[in-house]
Amino acid sequence: MKKYHYYLTYKERKLIIESLIAKKNELLNEGKYTDGVDDLLIKFLTAKTKKIRLFST
Repeated sequence: MKKYHYYLTYKERKLIIESLIAKKNELLNEGKYTDGVDDLLIKFLTAKTKKIRLFST
């Protein structure tokens, strides 16, 4: 299985986490299972962060 690495800014990471939490709340209100969203939340919240230097051309 191929592994992919995505480099996100702080704002992008925050937006994804907030969106997943909103989706989880929506599913809970509808009485549906949230297992998939929970798995993604755990992956994003426990992912290692790495500072990289960006060079402009």
